[in-house]
Amino acid sequence: MSYYMKPLLAVAFGFFAISVTAFTYVVEHQPFNKDRYGKVTTAVKRSSGEYDFLHPHSSNELPDELLEVSGLTNLDGNTLASVQDEDGIVFIYDLTQKKVIREIEFAGPGDYEGIARANNSLYVLRSDGKIFEIDDYRADKFEVTSFNTDVPVKESEGLSFDAGNNRLLIAGKSKSKDDHYENMKVVYGFDLTKKEVLPAPVFTFSEDQIARALKSYGATKSGKKKGKEAGINPSGIAIHPITGQVYILSSQDHLLYVMSKAGEVEGVHPLDKKHFAQPEGITFLKNGDMYISNEGKKGGPTLLGFGYGKAK
Repeated sequence: MSYYMKPLLAVAFGFFAISVTAFTYVVEHQPFNKDRYGKVTTAVKRSSGEYDFLHPHSSNELPDELLEVSGLTNLDGNTLASVQDEDGIVFIYDLTQKKVIREIEFAGPGDYEGIARANNSLYVLRSDGKIFEIDDYRADKFEVTSFNTDVPVKESEGLSFDAGNNRLLIAGKSKSKDDHYENMKVVYGFDLTKKEVLPAPVFTFSEDQIARALKSYGATKSGKKKGKEAGINPSGIAIHPITGQVYILSSQDHLLYVMSKAGEVEGVHPLDKKHFAQPEGITFLKNGDMYISNEGKKGGPTLLGFGYGKAK
């Protein structure tokens, strides 16, 4: 080896050692997701930030009968359907006229938390996991069928139609009662062909996984109670029609989570209490525009619209 090659090789090896050390540090300090068995899967990804949550493109006050508005779903691009957590009534809201144009009474009083449209049927979720199917909801005469899902969570709050798998997604606000998923928040699937809950959750979220994601996005404090740590307490769920990502509202924490199809955290968005008094319902139009409904607190209930790709 020549006299001149030795210092060059020394520099090269030194650079290699520094690179390996830096890479190791980055990998070891990345926030990772874990699957239901606690196995590390993949690093948390950054969200694309397609929405400007500080500047809604529309903001409408909902009528008094929707003071306790909970679930929300898109019907045809111009009308949305919603429920509230006291009466068994579906309210059809026209986005152009900015008013309720129809009411569908499907059951008696109850704690109704979620609603989803699947083809010509509407599905309403009660907090105890019971699902009501309103078949051919557009007709004057419709049939209502109920299903006792026995989903193993104390409080079921979010409902969304997963068209690709012909199932409903049921998001549990409380932790799973299944010992296999102890101390986890879960999303179960309801098979629309068999009309039964799938045996294993579609998504599971461990406390460790969520804590890592929140730390990554700098959203460790709850937006509701000062000094309280944030978490994930689903109040609404919806699938993005273009990206396929799953959006989960956590009203208690004033946060909006963005999940991949595999349940990996890809974004966490703080929701300003100025606009989001109590975000409970979420849905998308086909073009990606998002709508979020808020229960009335000091003011009345509201419906906020956010244009897709309008983030500043």
